[in-house]
Amino acid sequence: MIAIFSDTHSSTGHELEGAALTAAREADVVVHAGDFTSNAALEAFRDECDRLFAVHGNADSVAVRDRLPTARVVEAGGVRIAVTHRRDGGETGLAMFGRSRGADLVVFGHSHRPTVVETDDIVLLNPGSHADPRGNRPGFAVLEERGEGLEGEIREPDGTVLETVEFAGE
Repeated sequence: MIAIFSDTHSSTGHELEGAALTAAREADVVVHAGDFTSNAALEAFRDECDRLFAVHGNADSVAVRDRLPTARVVEAGGVRIAVTHRRDGGETGLAMFGRSRGADLVVFGHSHRPTVVETDDIVLLNPGSHADPRGNRPGFAVLEERGEGLEGEIREPDGTVLETVEFAGE
């Protein structure tokens, strides 16, 4: 299982609870699209996850920025995932970012809005913010292998399903 988070915005810890905390603990891979805000939040995530792949966001402290890249590629569940916090150019810019990295999926954050956009060749996924939704529903995502691809859900921290997604890997 792959658990996906973004926009924690905490000075004290991971702010995970309920199904979100369970997903972080049980996932084979955890992806975070930035804006932990503090080293304490980043370290709290690391303490809960066996394998954390994260990028920094625009609100992250210098200490977090020094430890994390602005973008990365993760191979998990037979899928190539390009991760960034935000990309100029909206959906088109995100799709171009993913294509330039040979990705099947682009994970991004910044808007705090749980979003799935399926294009002809790439899926764009923003899990939302589990801790600081800013007027949106709080969210995180879970993806699981199904045949040759992945299927998953964007969920609220209590486990309520907001949206589903399915796509094939290479």
